[in-house]
Amino acid sequence: MIFFRHPLPPALVCALLWGSAFPAIKQVYTHWDEQGLERSLAIILLFAGVRFCIAGGGLLIASNNLSSELKATPWKYLLGFTVTQTLIQYVFFYQAVATSSASLTALLVATGSFWWMFLAPLIQKTPWPSRTQWFGLIIGGIGVSLAIYKPGIGAGNPLLGALFMLLATCSGAFAIILFQKIKPTMSAMNGTGISLFLGGIGLVLFGATAIPSLPLMFTSPVMISTLWLASVSAIAFSIWNHLSTIFPVTLLASYRFLIPICGVLEALLFVPGEAAGWGLVIGGPLVILSMIWARRLK
Repeated sequence: MIFFRHPLPPALVCALLWGSAFPAIKQVYTHWDEQGLERSLAIILLFAGVRFCIAGGGLLIASNNLSSELKATPWKYLLGFTVTQTLIQYVFFYQAVATSSASLTALLVATGSFWWMFLAPLIQKTPWPSRTQWFGLIIGGIGVSLAIYKPGIGAGNPLLGALFMLLATCSGAFAIILFQKIKPTMSAMNGTGISLFLGGIGLVLFGATAIPSLPLMFTSPVMISTLWLASVSAIAFSIWNHLSTIFPVTLLASYRFLIPICGVLEALLFVPGEAAGWGLVIGGPLVILSMIWARRLK
């Protein structure tokens, strides 16, 4: 298929889709605020869980050879993939977006590549970063610090939001590693569907105390946003995981810089009340450049 001959076009599609999630989630939070609905942790997790149940369920309905692939795939890796890609990652992700600005949290998606450079040598026994790469990572760290220090208008609590996002991207990096264990026996579509659906059920259970608030939570605008977010998850994760079956993970990591760029731009364009501060304006490019530099050198 021509679309998958080079990783750039599908990676850009994934980046645009994932980037749109930041303003979409913020719009839901703003709508709840206007309705007087408290954004408790249970409500946030229930909202996330419904999104991923819809996304994962849609993929599983369209799946092929699911039964045979389940028999051939070790459950410990599949459950580990589910926990890291969906459950843990999005507990912290949704808290990060609720705590801080969409533009800052979108930029901090870039830290997933930094985590990968630390975790891959430990787990997959790849070479450690060179001195030049370590320098690039330090530059990236400076960029992150500047962005957190002065992220701009509507930043909320940038330090706490950054902490949540760092934990989310760390979990996502583990998910990429675990997917390498299941991709020999399971397609990207089926693996993604199971991860999103089971992880969504887990998030619903975590937010079960908010179930009586469902009618207030899921008004018409929120339902539209939820369906869009579910589509984003199903399409983008399926494409990205499929790419990992075609191209080396280290090559795909070099295109992850597209995700924070798209996320920041879409957040600044579509989230009312957000504007970039000097820390984000200076720190953002440093983070992106350090990502590109470190991956190109590797």
